Amino acid sequence: MKLRRTKKSQSAASLPEILPTQPPSAKDAPLVVVGIGASAGGLEALEQFFKGVPPESGLAFVVVQHLDPTRKGIMAELLQRGTSMPVVQVKDHTRVHSDCVYIIPPNKDLSLLHNVLHLLPPTGARGLRLPIDFFFRSLAQDQQDRSVGVILSGMGSDGTLGLRAIKERRGLVVVQTPANAKFDGMPRSAVDTGLADIVAPAEELAGKILTAVNQGLSSPGLDSPESEPLHGSLQKVVTLLRARSGHDFSLYKRNTLYRRIERRMGIHQIDKISVYIRYLQENSQELDLLFKELLIGVTQFFRDPEAWRILAQQALPELLAGRSSSHPLRAWVAGCSTGEEAYSLAMIFREALDDIKPKGNLTLQIFATDLDRDAIDKARRGTFPATIASQVSAARLTRFFSKEEQSYRVRKEIREMVIYAPQNLIMDPPFTKLDILICRNLLIYLSPELQKRLIPLFHYNLNPGGLLFLGSSETVGSSSELFAPVSTKVRIYRRNASVIRPEPLSFPSPLSTASIPSASAVQSPLSPPNLQSLADQLILQRYAPPATLVNTKGDILYVSGRTGSYLEPAAGKANWNIFAMAREGLRYELASAFQRALREPGPVPFRGSLAGEKEDHRSIEGTVERMEDPGPLQGALMIIFRDLPTTALTVRPSHPSKSIRHQAKVAELERELHEARENLRILRDDRQSSQEELTSANEELQSTNEELQSTNEELTTSKEEMQSLNEELQSVNAELQSKVDDLSRASDDMKNLLNSTDIATLFLDRDLHIRRFTPQTAKIIKLIPSDIGRPITDLASELEYPQLAADGHSVIDSLVAQEKPISCKDGRWFTVRIMPYRTLDDRIDGVVITFADISASRATARKQKADHAILAKRYAKHVGKLAEKARSRRASGAPPKSSPNAETIIPSGPPRKRSRS
Repeated sequence: MKLRRTKKSQSAASLPEILPTQPPSAKDAPLVVVGIGASAGGLEALEQFFKGVPPESGLAFVVVQHLDPTRKGIMAELLQRGTSMPVVQVKDHTRVHSDCVYIIPPNKDLSLLHNVLHLLPPTGARGLRLPIDFFFRSLAQDQQDRSVGVILSGMGSDGTLGLRAIKERRGLVVVQTPANAKFDGMPRSAVDTGLADIVAPAEELAGKILTAVNQGLSSPGLDSPESEPLHGSLQKVVTLLRARSGHDFSLYKRNTLYRRIERRMGIHQIDKISVYIRYLQENSQELDLLFKELLIGVTQFFRDPEAWRILAQQALPELLAGRSSSHPLRAWVAGCSTGEEAYSLAMIFREALDDIKPKGNLTLQIFATDLDRDAIDKARRGTFPATIASQVSAARLTRFFSKEEQSYRVRKEIREMVIYAPQNLIMDPPFTKLDILICRNLLIYLSPELQKRLIPLFHYNLNPGGLLFLGSSETVGSSSELFAPVSTKVRIYRRNASVIRPEPLSFPSPLSTASIPSASAVQSPLSPPNLQSLADQLILQRYAPPATLVNTKGDILYVSGRTGSYLEPAAGKANWNIFAMAREGLRYELASAFQRALREPGPVPFRGSLAGEKEDHRSIEGTVERMEDPGPLQGALMIIFRDLPTTALTVRPSHPSKSIRHQAKVAELERELHEARENLRILRDDRQSSQEELTSANEELQSTNEELQSTNEELTTSKEEMQSLNEELQSVNAELQSKVDDLSRASDDMKNLLNSTDIATLFLDRDLHIRRFTPQTAKIIKLIPSDIGRPITDLASELEYPQLAADGHSVIDSLVAQEKPISCKDGRWFTVRIMPYRTLDDRIDGVVITFADISASRATARKQKADHAILAKRYAKHVGKLAEKARSRRASGAPPKSSPNAETIIPSGPPRKRSRS
């Protein structure tokens, strides 16, 4: 009978040949592809991971590892032992199917396009390749929100940037618990980004992935985001977030809130938003995770390279042309996340200066802000994983970064160009007088109404000709009259110089201007006349001193009375700042009193003088007071102006003959001397205050310096300890390598011994799964190397031995060897001997089955048995004839003859003729 292999084995062996390579059709069911990245210690983690994957999970798995390019890949054979799914090594143009595992081959990069895997030659040098990042980015672009990225044990940080790409497209990010990993470099780097949706031991990851994917595929039971019940639930979530973080997400797009909440519900297996709201109320940590989820801090160096190329080669040189060194450039990166784009701008600015070689010393000051304080802290450190080598060219890495152990650190000259600060773009005041404003991939998460408010505000913040750099999916919308595109290919715009805005700007401010009463709000034209309000208004106009209400930065919020004698608009662009509008003679005194009012309670007086049209001077006094009473005006400052009455200074001349003009001149000089002494007193007070502040700052800096020195000493000690540990690990590694060599030699000796005995031998584990076999065994049972790990009962055999499995278990239980002859369907005979497999530590770990061919001895025995039967038949026939003759003689009365001898009874040859004598 012809041997047959089982269906499972056949599919595993021939899978690469039967997979179609055509692009997927529209009718194909959506496929969820799970990309798994692993490195050192990854085999153990992969085996643990696939133990938890059911045979029909509906997912496709692609494993990417750091493999030796000079050796043949055997990962498919190793993983096939631990899973019933087909495990194959990828060939070029392999179509991805569900319930299959695909392994990257050595010395190749792997990409995914339309569910088809493509192999590419690696571009990086050996040791600098990042195959996991490369595949994860391809996976994110192809599968979008149906991509799953998994990071298992490994050293380094490969995969971290790829997870950012998956997260940016709303995919699922899963990481093995660093403490559970054999090498925690890759898992820890992924966890530190804050992008991980699931962090768990390797054996638990598969179940959590299936739960999250199934929960995402089947809607969690939410209504449309526009429905009234869901809108109310979303508002409750926003309220909880505002109470926890202090930030209001009500102006985010409703669909964005909906998707992020739905995602967190899927991870926790919650199907009702009311239950999730209760979960948020009881778990503050989940509020923090949802807050991080809504921030969507995904960025990278030089994202959209074409846009950065146009900014560096076209827009920035035009901005720098004719620029004087006395006017430094100002830039603002809103929503900077971990700082990659701010540092990218600083780098291309340095490169642009090298290209144009300006005469003066042009400088750029970059303000980078974000809502996430953790991201700001990471950006300040300027340390990034080694995987940024795939985003930053080698020349820029050499020039702008310093290489550390497993990371790159931005050099000091670049870090000093950037000032990081937490800021809420919606609520906090913006930066002004900017030359470059970068706000990329932030507006897409905000509501259209808020976008319409921010674009005109960006126009106000920029200087004429300033650059606005938006994301690839963002535009200026209906405010196209405010900006002109620099290039039609990318979203870089130049601010138009003079534009009349149809409506006033809406400035974000912690002190809402809507809460401050205005002059028009005192009496509505539709309200009936009120004598009290009219009287109050008349008193304010005629008798109250002129006053202004400003915020802590000096921006005017409200004006009362006639302030034209003290304030005047500054030349150039309209600027409603009190310090820019104060007249000469008041500017310095007002600024000094303003700073004191910020530090001291109560009103702070100031005095000054203003020159009139005919060289007469007016003395001015006023007060600056900070509003401390709780209410809408808390934190604002009230500035009041008053004119001092002019008093003639009496001067007694020493000589009565001097003219009146001379007396007036002396009076003028004495008045100026009085003012100079007053100014000198103010200067001394300010200097004393500044000196106290500097002393305090110096003490803080000294304390910080001591802390940094202590930290540096600790780091040095830790480095020495790590160096010692590394040396110990090297020694252990050498010992282990020696043990591996010994084991390899012993394995070779055992293999040659088994082959030389010419006895078929089969090794099975306790579950009767194939562990090893000799080549002679394949002549009895058609085995191939990929059958290792499969149960012996799954394989077809020529042996007529159905009790093989039962006898094997019996030997394991009783530890008594069994031996019996077994026939084959083709007539061969074997003596099958089953013995327990005993390890060096005297532990029974399976059975050893030997097959001794006894076909020849069985044939000899059969021949001897046939010959014996023929002889016995001849003997019986001869005895019968003799008996017949004896009976005949007795019947005739002849005397009986003597008993025949042995030769007569059993003749050894043909009968001899008797002699007649």
